[in-house]
Amino acid sequence: MRKLLLLLPLISGVFSDAQIVRKYSNEFLTIGAGARGLAMGGAVIANQNDVYSPMWNPAGLIGIDRDWQGAAMHAEYFESIAKYDYLAFAKPLDNKGGVFAISIVRLGVDNILNTTQMIDPEGNIDYDKITTFSQSDYAALLSYAFRPGGDHRLSVGVNAKLVYRNVGKFASGYGFGFDLGVLYNADSGWNYGAVMKDVTTTVNFWTVNQKELSAIVNGEEFNPAPKDKLELTMPKLNLGISRNYELNRDLELQPEAGLNVDFAKTASLISTDFASITPYLGAELKFQDMIFVRLGLNRFQTVTDIESLKRKVSFQPSAGIGIKYQGLTLDYAITNSGVGGSNFYSNFFSLKLDMGDFRN
Repeated sequence: MRKLLLLLPLISGVFSDAQIVRKYSNEFLTIGAGARGLAMGGAVIANQNDVYSPMWNPAGLIGIDRDWQGAAMHAEYFESIAKYDYLAFAKPLDNKGGVFAISIVRLGVDNILNTTQMIDPEGNIDYDKITTFSQSDYAALLSYAFRPGGDHRLSVGVNAKLVYRNVGKFASGYGFGFDLGVLYNADSGWNYGAVMKDVTTTVNFWTVNQKELSAIVNGEEFNPAPKDKLELTMPKLNLGISRNYELNRDLELQPEAGLNVDFAKTASLISTDFASITPYLGAELKFQDMIFVRLGLNRFQTVTDIESLKRKVSFQPSAGIGIKYQGLTLDYAITNSGVGGSNFYSNFFSLKLDMGDFRN
């Protein structure tokens, strides 16, 4: 039952006659990847420089300057109801001076109850007709980062992404879009990052199986096919500024602050019809580039308390640790939903293999 209730908003968002442009289209690609970035509340737009960069700022791939890197992450949401996985590979192109990467993302919920055929045309209930299905979202990202004109301070990165979404036998959709990122490392030590996701607007094409979706009871049709089969994912802008501080011979501190901008009216702290702006903060404390402690705050928004009906500010806290040995890095992060003091916590584990460190 809990899985059914969780998926109702998701399914209704797909099978609705709402406008073609939707505020929360392809939201699984905004989760991010890598427990480091998630522990810092996404505060890595200006300082992520490894194989996880495509999910934050593809320009950061330029930090991979030798051999290759591989990464994997697994996470479970809402007491293991939803599962999120990420795999990636990145390698510098020696003859081009750039870095190429490929990333695979999946978010899925399995064993959802299908009750569309539970009631026959005469209105009789038959529980034996209840089946199960899965809701899965997939994405493949092809990324490339380079330094325009050979400038050592500036890097530019691009994601070309192919999206496939499946709702059991009911519907499936395909989408294609681009992300564009920029990273500037000033001589003063400050790092500036910006990424525009879905910069050209990602287009999603849906195919609906009306036979599986529709149900007719007493001559009345339920779950009719939506009229709109085209869904648009609007651009989102992320800005960040960061700097690394050497506290002593063993300790370094790297904080970052920035803004997430949605070009739609949402529950963000600053919200207009044109855009909504949410700040974020995060920091990483490094000990001998071997042990890492991280904190972050993100997703600041105003919500209404159900009991008092008063408006209050909600946010998503996060924290994590990491350990690095030679070319192998294991990271852990924990976050909660940040909505109304939710007690749902999510755990993230990610692994990174840097063959450049192993061989040198």
